[in-house]
Amino acid sequence: MAVLVTGGAGYIGSHTCVELLEAGYEIVVLDNFNNSKPESVERIKKITGKEFQTYCIDLLDKEKVNQVFQENEIDAVIHFAGLKAVGESVFLPLHYYHNNVTGTLVLCEAMKNNNVKNLVFSSSATVYGLPEQCPITEDFRLGALNPYGRTKLMIEEILKDLYVSDNEWSIALLRYFNPIGAHKSGLIGEDPNGVPNNLMPYITQVAVGKLHELNVFGNQYSTKDGTGVRDYIHVVDLAKGHLKALDMITSSTGIEALNLGTGKGYSVLEMVSAFEKVSKIRIPYKVVAPRPGDAAVCCANSDKAFRMMGWKAEKGIEEMCEDSWRWQKMNPYGYEMNNVLDHPHLSIKVGIF
Repeated sequence: MAVLVTGGAGYIGSHTCVELLEAGYEIVVLDNFNNSKPESVERIKKITGKEFQTYCIDLLDKEKVNQVFQENEIDAVIHFAGLKAVGESVFLPLHYYHNNVTGTLVLCEAMKNNNVKNLVFSSSATVYGLPEQCPITEDFRLGALNPYGRTKLMIEEILKDLYVSDNEWSIALLRYFNPIGAHKSGLIGEDPNGVPNNLMPYITQVAVGKLHELNVFGNQYSTKDGTGVRDYIHVVDLAKGHLKALDMITSSTGIEALNLGTGKGYSVLEMVSAFEKVSKIRIPYKVVAPRPGDAAVCCANSDKAFRMMGWKAEKGIEEMCEDSWRWQKMNPYGYEMNNVLDHPHLSIKVGIF
């Protein structure tokens, strides 16, 4: 069985590729490397000892996306590709809507043209907006607070309409919470461009000396220490959730939204303390103004994922911190390689020839 992984060189995508290969799947990776590095592809191969085809293509390129399907016998798609910075989306809304929504339309049209109707979509807890209570279940009211979140919500609605139009489709909408951690090998992990938007890479970059101190956005929330509480999930647990979803969609038809989280929340300062305990490094921080739209608490109820797919998160917060720190220590400047065109030895197709 061959799986097309869009955005397969990215943080969650690369870890999912490892799990797919180690489970015996064949994969084809499609990535434009705007938010990822080609070196991650080589490291996936190093971890697994397996080869696979990789295309350097943008999903907006309809002709080349269609050609990927024509050149490969694809059975299912796991769709990660998309712009993902909440703050940036506020300033570049049209760019986000065009890239994320139009790119997904191009992908689905190519799938339809090639009779591939199994899809796992990388959605997000941002579709819940400011939840009225926690933990969050899949039937909560939806209402994203920023353009990034709205692209996820729009795509979910598009995919629901797609299924209504053709009941042969089988689609999983995976709404995951806050992925952290890295592969045990330390070879792949989160490598954000510029100053990190997410808490854990911000902490690890302070620990490694790349950043001076951590900004804590607000300490006046109604939580135990005043800082925001989130449901952090190990990226490997998350990757395994995609394999469970793949099993589900290839054995039935329909469309289901599923939360992937641990159900346990940690505040920003609790995360700092857990990381300090593991790393033995003090993390200096300063409290700054809260970000507009940030919820005080956001945690998942993932009972549906266990009921429908037999999935649940297994890794605890200390392991998440240990693996994040191992990745950062081994790769203080991330993957370092920035342009696929500068590395002709990599077995990546730049476009279609």
